[in-house]
Amino acid sequence: MTRYLWLAVCFGLMVSWATAQVRPEEGGHEIEVWSGGGHSVPGGTKETGVWNVGLRYGWILTAPHGPGFLKGRFEYAVDAVPAFVVFQRRNTAYGAGINPVGLKWIFATRGDVQPYLELGGGTLFTSHDVPFGTSRVNFTSGAAFGMHFLGERAWSAEVRYMHISNAGLTVPNPGINTVQVRVGVGKFFGKK
Repeated sequence: MTRYLWLAVCFGLMVSWATAQVRPEEGGHEIEVWSGGGHSVPGGTKETGVWNVGLRYGWILTAPHGPGFLKGRFEYAVDAVPAFVVFQRRNTAYGAGINPVGLKWIFATRGDVQPYLELGGGTLFTSHDVPFGTSRVNFTSGAAFGMHFLGERAWSAEVRYMHISNAGLTVPNPGINTVQVRVGVGKFFGKK
């Protein structure tokens, strides 16, 4: 029942933000609700899947700058992740996290599609050890390539590589490496 309540709240927020869209501008902000999921890849614990839902708040820090096709804006973002589920062979771990570091480069295109690159990280707290037999407190780091689709809504779609590890708090520390697909809806607003 709680799962359906979260989905209803997230859907309500998505619908409420379906208003006229402003482009990313220096001094502006981004707000977004997102959800993503994926599976483990080689280099860590096998046969593991993840699903998460979060809320992003970002600050557009610069005007477009840079040479040619690399020209873009820099954004700093913070994600609250109230639902993070890790599907493991022995159990399913439920958790929440905070990602206080989101460094995003939004390429300055003239159209309504704006690609971006992102690096980020944070902390994850779960109900069971992740991976099994290690720790309930882990750190997340990741990189993403995505696209903002601007219009009446700001939709985003991305492919994200995420590493989950306890950073040596316990031994062993096998970690989990995942590739996820993430989608979101939100808006850019305000400017200097």
